[in-house]
Amino acid sequence: MTATVLRPHAEQDHAAELAALAAADDRAKPPNWNLSPWAVVEYLLGGTLPDGTVITPKYVGPRRLIEVAVATLATDRALLLLGVPGTAKTWVSEHLSAAISGDSTLLVQGTAGTSEESIRYGWNYARLIAEGPSAAALVESPVLRAMRDGKLARLEELTRIPADVQDTLITILSEKTLPIPELATEVQARPGFNLIATANNRDKGVNELSSALRRRFNTVVLPLPDSAEAEVEIVSRRVAELGASLQLPAEAAELAEIRRVVTVFRELRSGRTEDGRTAVKSPSGTLSTAEAISVLTGGLALAAHFGDGVLRPHDIAAGIHGAVVKDPVADRAIWIEYLETVVRERDGWADFYRAGQEIA
Repeated sequence: MTATVLRPHAEQDHAAELAALAAADDRAKPPNWNLSPWAVVEYLLGGTLPDGTVITPKYVGPRRLIEVAVATLATDRALLLLGVPGTAKTWVSEHLSAAISGDSTLLVQGTAGTSEESIRYGWNYARLIAEGPSAAALVESPVLRAMRDGKLARLEELTRIPADVQDTLITILSEKTLPIPELATEVQARPGFNLIATANNRDKGVNELSSALRRRFNTVVLPLPDSAEAEVEIVSRRVAELGASLQLPAEAAELAEIRRVVTVFRELRSGRTEDGRTAVKSPSGTLSTAEAISVLTGGLALAAHFGDGVLRPHDIAAGIHGAVVKDPVADRAIWIEYLETVVRERDGWADFYRAGQEIA
């Protein structure tokens, strides 16, 4: 199945690793968990099992953060993964669900148009009109199915959902029950049910959580990578995985080009060059690790289809320009100033400087 879809679910893509962890896992498991908390952390952070099976890291960052996230899901509190865009919140929530429940598909995507029905339940209106309220006419939400089956539900971009719809979660998270007054019944959550929500406070249109709802969550803040080396490692791994899944006929991105993109992003993000000697202006965009991965993947596509298959500076210049210049006036001026004051003077960056100037 995984060979016929563009992006397999985590539990499909890493089925062999999950099976190996389950076979080696002799620790206590919370009710309805596929793996123990220790094994879930090993799955996320990677390692080598006693039988020699290598578990690839899914997240590169502080171990304690993942331990706290996993421990939270073993309690009666829900988990809120908070961070700026591009800090792997969705990625972590998917892999947590895959490891714990074996199912990462019980997902509600939060938007300004998300309704209560998306979180609670809806109706098949043809049957509702023909038969009246009945169990057969009920359309279950992913959250309701997770409660019934004792699994994890995922709610993406919680703060994009209108505040009155957010508060639909209060009864679910506090009472662990979902009333269905139309049928004079309720769905009570089975052991193993919990909720992983993601949110960031950098985007426009953010709706703050009520204090009542915030108390139902334990918040874990996922930071940007601490060091350039950690970010290079993350980007290298994901670019290689995406290149393989997209079957791009290009050579693997050289470490030098990956490091170049990461350096540009980190310097513009922090407002200072790596050596700390030169202050630079920061553009309006977030310049996240996820965007760096997209820039390099796009560069590989250019190199494969319009070049010689080798990723070069001119293949990544357009992608970086697009990531940096969100405001065509202010950000463009910042980018040109960075090219002239930093890139132009840097040894070994002449080709990138010329490519950046041509695009700008």
